[in-house]
Amino acid sequence: MAGAKYATASAGTFFTSKDKREERRKEILSARAQELVEELGKLKGSVVKIGQMMALFGEHFLPEEVTAALHTLENQTTALEWPAIEKHLQRQLGEVKLAELDVDSTPLGAASLAQVHKAIRKSDGKELVLKIQYPGVADAIDSDMRALVRLLKMSRLVPITEQFNMWLDEVKEMLRREVDYDLEAHTTRHFRQTLADDPRFVVPEIVPEYSSHNIMCMTFEHGIGVNDPAVLELSQTRRNFIGRAIMELCCREVFEWNKMQTDPNFGNYLLRIGDAPEKDQIVLLDFGAIRDFDNDVLGPGREMIRASFYHDTERLIRALSALDFLARGTPRRILDDFAAMCFEAIEVLQDPEKFPPPADLLNDKLEYRWGESNLPARIMNKAGRNALSVHFDVPPKEFIFLFRKLLGAYTFLHVIDAEVRGNTILEPFIHMQEEDDLHQVDQKTITPAD
Repeated sequence: MAGAKYATASAGTFFTSKDKREERRKEILSARAQELVEELGKLKGSVVKIGQMMALFGEHFLPEEVTAALHTLENQTTALEWPAIEKHLQRQLGEVKLAELDVDSTPLGAASLAQVHKAIRKSDGKELVLKIQYPGVADAIDSDMRALVRLLKMSRLVPITEQFNMWLDEVKEMLRREVDYDLEAHTTRHFRQTLADDPRFVVPEIVPEYSSHNIMCMTFEHGIGVNDPAVLELSQTRRNFIGRAIMELCCREVFEWNKMQTDPNFGNYLLRIGDAPEKDQIVLLDFGAIRDFDNDVLGPGREMIRASFYHDTERLIRALSALDFLARGTPRRILDDFAAMCFEAIEVLQDPEKFPPPADLLNDKLEYRWGESNLPARIMNKAGRNALSVHFDVPPKEFIFLFRKLLGAYTFLHVIDAEVRGNTILEPFIHMQEEDDLHQVDQKTITPAD
């Protein structure tokens, strides 16, 4: 058993120096984590996706050796052979409908839950894509989750606490949403309609006649990846235009729509280069990870952002308390340290004249030089060393979703080397729903009378 091996191996480090003991402990933990990942890989299906989700969000509460091992699951996905996919399509769409399409047998991409194939509608040559969910994946979520929990308990790599169980429930709920193609199609239509008047964004059109509960057909949208070298060959003005669009979309999700893309990886975006700067577009893909939030859960998160924007420590502490982030009796020194970290985390969106970031991160127009910033690394490093970690178990999911949302946007602007004055993006949104959010925080932080 992985846990027993870890305990036995750790005992052998007691008589070594402190530095070597820590180094050896990390080696042992890493090896045990890799054993866990190998077991997860054997189970395939949704278990692999669950492991990937844990890697994505677990950076906030799992040992780094465990998240590093879990990240290797991202490279373990292999596509189903075409004969199996073709039979699945025939069952889902029927032979008559399928015969109307010329489906490329080589997938455009494969993931742990589905794979994507390009298709041409024979009648008019329209380019389509079919997102094809693997047979049986949706039905196996509960049993796969139970198998994962058993492995985690056996490995003893993660303390299975009440809060961790709550987080596993959240992961299971996210997974169920990802396999609900009817919901994803509805969400895709919603975003297509909502962004219809914003020429900066393109959302695929759902094609219902070739869709089912397990197949989602959309228009094929051309574009290049965010990491494509051609993006950095664009002028600074054009890259700034794209960067501002992404940050504004992030703000709209959080402050206006209460809908958040909780998986902000680069695979969910394409860039379509136009013949003029204002004609460049961002193609938005994959709406399976969109999550709706009520004000009572997202409101305190928005208050965290406002408090950080204004460098208001007391306001931040009240928002943290409303999120049930803090244990009772957390020392003031630790609260102040954590507040300082939050203030730093939002330096890219603050008024550089009121709260200037490091001088080398501003150009002569006081625009933030995202490409030169190492802010995510700075914050992750401080978060790992912050003494607050001993005063909570697993961070509230709302905090993690917001952190991932901002981190995804930051990374996007960093990769395209944008230079944008962030406060001019955030300020139009900062007061949206503010009165309701303050009320929510008040309700959650009122101390009952004795």
